[in-house]
Amino acid sequence: MDKDRIAGSARDIAGKVEGAVGDMAGNAQTQAAGRAREAAGSVQNLYGQAKDAARDAGEAAVNYARDAYENSGDTLRDGSQVVAKRVQDNPLGALLIAGGIGFALAMLMTRPPRRPPPRWRYYS
Repeated sequence: MDKDRIAGSARDIAGKVEGAVGDMAGNAQTQAAGRAREAAGSVQNLYGQAKDAARDAGEAAVNYARDAYENSGDTLRDGSQVVAKRVQDNPLGALLIAGGIGFALAMLMTRPPRRPPPRWRYYS
């Protein structure tokens, strides 16, 4: 809990009390001051809540990144074991897929030879 939330809640309660005293006494100035203090307390409380939410979101992102970094080796190991098992179960299919990927890469990496621009000669 943020100190702004505590101070905002205290201001809010003090503003409500001051507004109630202004209502009971019939003093419009005290009543208005109480409403203003209540509004300022609410704003400060909301500011503290926003700071808490931002801090929690930052901590969650850091924890998520830390977990991903710590478990990346396990994930890579598990993935390579799954691929190895698939290749062992179906070697012909794996060979065809590897050949298809190789062919597609070769087609992407080669380009057609450059042809000279056509020459238009008009003989008359």
